[in-house]
Parts: sequence; structure tokens; C-alpha cells
Amino acid sequence: MRQIEECLRDQPDQGNDTARAGSCVALLGFLLAAACAGPADRSDGDGEASGHAGDAGQTIEADHFVPSTPENVSWGWYPIDKEPVLRMQSGQTVRVNTLTHAGATQRDEPVGYLRALGIRRPEIPQDVLDFWATRGDRPREGRSGHVITGPIHVEGAEPGDVLEIQILSVETRVPWGINNTSPRGGVFSTTYPGYADGDPAMEIGTGSRHMIRTGEVDGREVAFLADDIQVPLAPFMGILAVAPDPVVGQPGVTVPGVQGSRPPGAFGGNLDVKDLKAGATLYLPVFHPGALFYVGDPHGAQGDGEVSGTAIEQSLTGTFRLVVHKDRSIDGPRAENDEHYILMGIDLDLDRAVRHATWEVVHFLVEEKGLTPAKSLSLASIAVDFRISEVVDLTQVVSGFIPKNVFLR
Repeated sequence: MRQIEECLRDQPDQGNDTARAGSCVALLGFLLAAACAGPADRSDGDGEASGHAGDAGQTIEADHFVPSTPENVSWGWYPIDKEPVLRMQSGQTVRVNTLTHAGATQRDEPVGYLRALGIRRPEIPQDVLDFWATRGDRPREGRSGHVITGPIHVEGAEPGDVLEIQILSVETRVPWGINNTSPRGGVFSTTYPGYADGDPAMEIGTGSRHMIRTGEVDGREVAFLADDIQVPLAPFMGILAVAPDPVVGQPGVTVPGVQGSRPPGAFGGNLDVKDLKAGATLYLPVFHPGALFYVGDPHGAQGDGEVSGTAIEQSLTGTFRLVVHKDRSIDGPRAENDEHYILMGIDLDLDRAVRHATWEVVHFLVEEKGLTPAKSLSLASIAVDFRISEVVDLTQVVSGFIPKNVFLR
């Protein structure tokens, strides 16, 4: 195929044969999937979600499918009165396309913009072009930069309930992602909470936009960062949210009724907890009828902290089971996977985020495991890891990881 020949002849930012071959194999897989699947973002006649162009890995069937078409996405906020893009029953599954902002939200026309970074036209999903064409009609005041799919209405959910989000799969849609670095980006920004007057900028030259190829090597997906650096992919959704209850003055709320998508909060949102990948479960408190589930900010890989301000920003597809719980209540996001219970502390101040996370861990151990507060705090100090999940989105997120294997029953 002509595209594969071009890839092998002129593969940008890959020096060695392994990286070049892996990247071009990824392109071949993308093109073959597109050819075999036919039109993207389709579902079969009985409403069950089917595969679509660009999926990597095995497709998981679901009860519903939501494409990332312009009418199904919001730009930088979580509307609380938008007509749901889907209504589903508690316990059902839904397959959702998400769209990275990288390539879809800049002023420059997306094909030329992405081609200049080394991305070929067949590698650009149609929803990138469709979203970009709607930019001028979308409100921007008080909004952030993420493209977010939703809301999905879950029947029976009411304020005070808990929405359980089982993350069944997360798959790459394209064989590339974008990461940004700049002297005053991320933790080096003058608006970063830890900045002090006179702190120098990071000496890395002018700002850079890094197009990072991804592909499969020895049966695993990796990112080809350099000739001799391959980063294992661990795709996850940076944003998992229910519709919030925004109040002016809260982080990210400067316009009545508009919660900007940059800072996470009790509603979830831009948590950027990289452990919320396939196999994990997130629990969120419900603030509005139907819960109104949103998902976006897809990442191919990210380190704890996301210190440059971005991860590998890469369009993904996620499959979720959404379950409403009416017999319990929580104040903010918590999660679990096979190995850990994960309790989160969120605050503008990192030190206070640690305090909140510790409080949540102790409260969980008292309520769920029957420990005394003193014994809970003791266990928190000797067995629980408190990790900085992300620090670049105004509010800081610290996650306490409680190992499940310490409990014998």
C-alpha cells in the first residue's frame, strides 16, 4: 500500500528499524480495520454496539454505542441541562468513542495541522474534522479545553445515589498521540500553586509539540518516544464524571451553571488517575437525575503527576458498565481494582489533598472494614501508599492505595 511505503521511507522521529517497523505495522492495522469495518461509528440494527474503524485490540460487545460526533460532545464543560445522548438502564453496558483535543481544537485547519506533525490523512478520524468545523458555534466563557462525550442518562439514578462505573475496556483508536512541553508549562507555570515569584522557567528551549507514534511490539502496545525508548501504553480516560452542581467560586466555576473541565472535584471529572484503566471501577456521587455520565480527555499513557501538563493525548474508545446504587452514599470519587481500594483527596493545595486522602482512607476502613479510627490510621501509615495522581489541573489529586491482600476476610 502506498501509505505503508511512505511510512517506511519517511518515518518521523524514529531512528531505529524496530520503532519504524512497529509504527508502520500500526498504520497497516489501522488502514485494514478501516477497510474492513466500513463506515466508522456505526451500530447494528438491534442497538448492540459493534466495532468501528480504528479500534486496536479485541472489540467488546456492548448494549449501546455512542460515537463522538459533534452533537454528542461538549467542549470544556459538563452541561447539566443538555439532552442526553443516550438513555440506558442500570447494569447495561455502553461503548463510547472519545476524542482528544489535540488536533481538534486549535485554530489551524486540522488536516494541514496534523500532517505537519507527521500524521497522515488516513490516520485522522472523521470526527476530528467534524468537531473542528463546529468550534465557532460553541460557547467558550468559563470553559476549558477538553472534548467530552455525553451526557449518558442512567435510568433510576437520583441525587444522593452512587454511580458505579466499571471500566471494561479502553482501546486506542489511532496510532498516534500528542504531548506538549514548554518552559512555562505544567508545574513550571506561573499559575501553578507551588510557583513563587522569581522561580525560573524550565530551560528546554521554546515550547514543543511532540507527535508520538504508537504501535504493537511483541504483542504489546507501546509508544515510540525515541530510538531506544519504548513506553508501554496503558490507555485510560482522564475524565470520568457525572454532571456536577457548580457554584460560582468553586474551582473552575466562573460562570453560573458552568463547571470548567480543567479541575476535578466531587463529581469526578479530570481526575487523571492513570490507574482508572480497564479492570478498574470508579464510584461517583450523583447530583442530578440520571447521573448524566461524561467521559473524555483520553490518554495513551501518563506518569503520576502529568508534570508537563499533558500526557500522550490520544483518541480512545471505552466500554463501561454503569450501575446505580441506592443503598449507599459517598461524598467524592473512590475506586478499586483487583489489588487496591483507591481513595482520593482533592484540593487546591497539595498538602491538604494529602490530608483529605488520608481522611478518606481512615473513613473507608472504619465504615467498610470495621476498624476503629485509631487502628485505621495506623494501617494507613504502615500499609497504604499515597500517590500524587496529578498536580497540573488547578486542584491537586492524591490517591491512597489500600492493598486488598492485607485483609484475610
